[in-house]
Amino acid sequence: MKLRPMAALGLVALCAALTAPSVPVAAAGDTIVFGSAVSLTGSLTKEGHLTQEGYDFWKSYVNAHGGLKVGGKSYKVDIKYYDDESKAATAASLAERLIDQDHVNFILGPYGSGTAFTVAQMVERKKIPMVEGNGAAEKIFSQGFKYTFAVLSPAPRYLEGILDVAHSQKPAAQSVAITAASDPFSQEVAAGAAAWATAHGMKVVYNNKYPENATDVSSIVSAVKAANPDVILNAGHLQDALLVHKGLKEQNVQARAYGYSVGPDTPDFTGSLGKDANFVFGGAQWSDAVKYRADRPGFYATAKEYAKAFDAVYHHRPDYHDAESTATCLAFQYALQDAGSLDPDKVRDALAKLDVTTFYGILKFDSRGMNVYKPMVTNQIQNGKLVTVWPRGLAEAKVEYPTPPWGQR
Repeated sequence: MKLRPMAALGLVALCAALTAPSVPVAAAGDTIVFGSAVSLTGSLTKEGHLTQEGYDFWKSYVNAHGGLKVGGKSYKVDIKYYDDESKAATAASLAERLIDQDHVNFILGPYGSGTAFTVAQMVERKKIPMVEGNGAAEKIFSQGFKYTFAVLSPAPRYLEGILDVAHSQKPAAQSVAITAASDPFSQEVAAGAAAWATAHGMKVVYNNKYPENATDVSSIVSAVKAANPDVILNAGHLQDALLVHKGLKEQNVQARAYGYSVGPDTPDFTGSLGKDANFVFGGAQWSDAVKYRADRPGFYATAKEYAKAFDAVYHHRPDYHDAESTATCLAFQYALQDAGSLDPDKVRDALAKLDVTTFYGILKFDSRGMNVYKPMVTNQIQNGKLVTVWPRGLAEAKVEYPTPPWGQR
């Protein structure tokens, strides 16, 4: 069937509308609106709420200090949230809704690498910048995406510090067992730990995965016990860490050190495990022991200042999920100021060129959009308190090693 000229023009216009970016360059009502699908329910709810805390803390600060000045004009900021229920596909659908229906200006990332990956695909199609602080898997950044940036160190580095601690003791730890969830982030963490251990002469005596969202890891724990390692590491999330650690106690698996990629820094870890949490190590993107000083105005200059102000609002010490989420917003803040515009492409270009030091550390991205410039730290739970113990220059306390038997912690 032949289209009449006017109908053909209408079809062309419709196709253009479907492929064009959906977010207006102007901010409605002098407010810059960010959108985020966050895990407020589901298996990642604890981490999701920490992410939201970090975002909201930044929003409150900016609005209490006259707004965000962009191109000579001051704007209030707001954040539109949806609950992705800890489901990657849901997060992508909600991100599309935030862009197409709610007309948010920019996207703040979700929690989790799998979820961030699906949202990254969405923002790439829509050509809307997303900065995220809770998806460290390098898989996200090996696709050639141009609109996604991450403020956190890559996943393979999460457990390196714990291994460095154990390897530096006298006598040095000689062997390691690694358990990992099957999601991309956890697998990258496990691979990075195995590579570091092998490169430093440590024997990897066990390295296996279990299904994502597993509820029974007893067979994995039994295999770790049979391997009899000096160091036991888990690559996963909070619920994985709790499940594995409880399983290790139930089967009386004794090691010189226990470490987790995610878990020890969250308030729920010690709350759930009590004294059994003592001596446990955790890889961390940040702690309030870091010595960075911001080189730009517009927010708290040091980690200590940030932590004190955060605690006054939320009544708990900020963990690294809180801090990296706040840093996500700061990346947007400085990119918007550098761009002097709300145009998505100009802001994207400003993010790509960003090089700034904040309370959280260096915010700078490589050609993939990853922040490979900020090191991680290692924390340990001592007498129920989380303290930074590595690297030595940041240590708030001496490393407690080796771990005493169960029941003596």
